[in-house]
Amino acid sequence: MQNVEINSETQSLLDAVNEISPGKVELQFIGQLQSGYVRHDQAQAVQDKDHIMIQISDLSAPDYTASHELLHLLMTLRGFPQIFFAISTGEEQLDQQLMMLGTELYDTVSHMVVVSEQRKHNLINDEIEQMYMKGVRATIDPEPTPVDDKMTLRLLVVLDALVFYGDQNKVVNNQLENDYPISFAAAKKLYALITEKPVDSPFTLRRNVVKLFKAFDDQLKDWGLPPINMTEFATISNVVSKRQLHLEVRQMFELYHSDMVDIKTKRRAYVGINRADGQNSFVISAPTKDNDNPDYYKAIYSLSVEDLLKKLEMPYSLR
Repeated sequence: MQNVEINSETQSLLDAVNEISPGKVELQFIGQLQSGYVRHDQAQAVQDKDHIMIQISDLSAPDYTASHELLHLLMTLRGFPQIFFAISTGEEQLDQQLMMLGTELYDTVSHMVVVSEQRKHNLINDEIEQMYMKGVRATIDPEPTPVDDKMTLRLLVVLDALVFYGDQNKVVNNQLENDYPISFAAAKKLYALITEKPVDSPFTLRRNVVKLFKAFDDQLKDWGLPPINMTEFATISNVVSKRQLHLEVRQMFELYHSDMVDIKTKRRAYVGINRADGQNSFVISAPTKDNDNPDYYKAIYSLSVEDLLKKLEMPYSLR
């Protein structure tokens, strides 16, 4: 591990995280790689019980990369909804691709908070902005004519770039439009959708993530590409009022019999669809043959929302 000195802004974020984390959070700078660009795959959080290690594997911009991960963690600790993947298509490679896409979409909405905070703390400057664009070019090639099968990835990356730079940066916009004209036009529509209302609470984060999941699929369909169906595949933790916690499950959720399987039990999955927004909010296994009767489902539907979420050990946020 490298002994890398972090600046006072990054240190203050680390201190803020440690103040509310149940266990110790530390930064680990691994290796000596300096690619010359910044990208979100340059750090990861590794958890051992309550101990969280944020491992930075590219030292091109250690303060930017470390603070970025710390802010994501801070949002989680402050009760912002989390993304989970509890069901499987049965094909491991496809599952991994879908998890990556779903996580990137969720992170893009989170970046509306993360990037704003980094800018407030002077952790993004002209040099970081140039390194970010280098990261874009290292991830996606310019669009060919006719387009190839990388359009889904291009749309993800260009949308995240709009969140990072904002939509008023003419130099960046011209560059993105020149290199990725089709993706840029589509990303602008998605960006307008997720910036209609600010992400300033757990509820608004969840709302924007769900809106983006649906709009992203609509765009893929317009291009004749298969949708990624994150409204079913990705579980987004719930944001509920105290009143809703006392409702019966049937009043807030509908059990949907999925064609996919529960990762833990390998049995067919039932997805708890939130009636308000149509999003996967929890996953339970289909019952064993001995328990497969109407009483099994009645018992779940008649639980209180609070009791079900506790039983499933699913985190939730209060509005």
